[in-house]
Amino acid sequence: MERGIQPALVDTTACFCRVDGGLKTVAGAKRFVPGTKLCLQPDIKPSIHPSRHRAGRDDRSRSQSPLLPGLPDDLAIACLIRVPRIEHRMLRLVCKRWYRLLAGNFFYSLRKSLGIAEEWIYVIKRDRDGKISWHAFDPIYQLWQPLPPVPKEYSESLGFGCAVLSGCHLYLFGGKDPLKGSMRRVIFYSARTNKWHRAPDMLRRRHFFGSCVINNCLYVAGGESEGVHRFLRSAEVYDPNKNRWSFIADMSTPMVPFIGVVYEGRWFLKGLSSHRQVLSEVYHPENDIWYPIYNGMVSGWRNPSASLNGLLYALDCKDGCKLRIYDSDTDSWSKHIDSKLHIGNSRALEATALVPLNGKLCIIRNNMSISMVDVSNSNDPKGVVTDQLWETIAGKGQFKTFVANLWSSFAGRNRLKSHILHCQVLQA
Repeated sequence: MERGIQPALVDTTACFCRVDGGLKTVAGAKRFVPGTKLCLQPDIKPSIHPSRHRAGRDDRSRSQSPLLPGLPDDLAIACLIRVPRIEHRMLRLVCKRWYRLLAGNFFYSLRKSLGIAEEWIYVIKRDRDGKISWHAFDPIYQLWQPLPPVPKEYSESLGFGCAVLSGCHLYLFGGKDPLKGSMRRVIFYSARTNKWHRAPDMLRRRHFFGSCVINNCLYVAGGESEGVHRFLRSAEVYDPNKNRWSFIADMSTPMVPFIGVVYEGRWFLKGLSSHRQVLSEVYHPENDIWYPIYNGMVSGWRNPSASLNGLLYALDCKDGCKLRIYDSDTDSWSKHIDSKLHIGNSRALEATALVPLNGKLCIIRNNMSISMVDVSNSNDPKGVVTDQLWETIAGKGQFKTFVANLWSSFAGRNRLKSHILHCQVLQA
């Protein structure tokens, strides 16, 4: 949504007759919001950790002060949902009722239904001393935001997975603890509460495995584990609606994946077998079957990669200044989008992630610089496009805060000082 266009003050297709977490409601809401329905059906599922119902909550809520003095709570919510996400951390500190509002499904569903939910980039990296740190980038204000520390069990973990479910929950799972070995542990960060929470453990201990999200379910496959059978064939899936893990079909052969992507509803994996052979497999979730694959897609497939609007993209150079596009008609990577502005091949400038953001593709490098590519306008059949498709939204010397600028300077000064492990996009 363009920043200059603001949605109507109140969405008359939604309902304000009920709010989350014991918020006060207004009798005869239709008098304030004409055309509203009797109830709201949120776009996302309820939290897997719902709060317990307390007797007498409705009686207490009627005696509570309004969210905003002088306004019914319904209209106060209509105002608060339009506050930019960068201010939500401060809004949660105002009082308990504001915290419950911002942490609940109701607030998030309204922002999402009105098209004003904002996407941030979350970067997880390993510092020079081996510690895990992470940072959030607001692409609208181009600011790096503070985050709660990564839980201790993942502060030095190796080979763990990272994925996003329900748009606003970032999961860390599996991995290898330096002292305890392979883990089954699963935790997640909520962009609404700004806190970490526990989730059910995986069924198998594993690290350096493949993972993806299909239909808001988390899939993991392959990897390594301690014991006689070091390389794994097993695969499993986590359904947040049922809040449990289940085994799915085993892979054709044990594999340690080093690249994976979801394309046309199928999960493609490429990795090494126990004999150090390069293997490729594809998983069909509708049939729960794995197939070996040898087509032109996997033979020319490089990492990082991402799918967007039915097309598959991959980086074609170390600094990420050139994109390749898979052409399904010719089964080849024959199309390119070149920025013509290559910046170098050092470890600090290496592009480590490619993620969709607001309908565009973002390239994130080890020095915390971020480039955005408008792939929707790349229609040149020869693959020659102007650099107007490329935009730098974060880069060394261009951060809006001193701390963020310091991070970038440190990362660029010593190419071995830190490197990025995972990048994800969360919406709130």
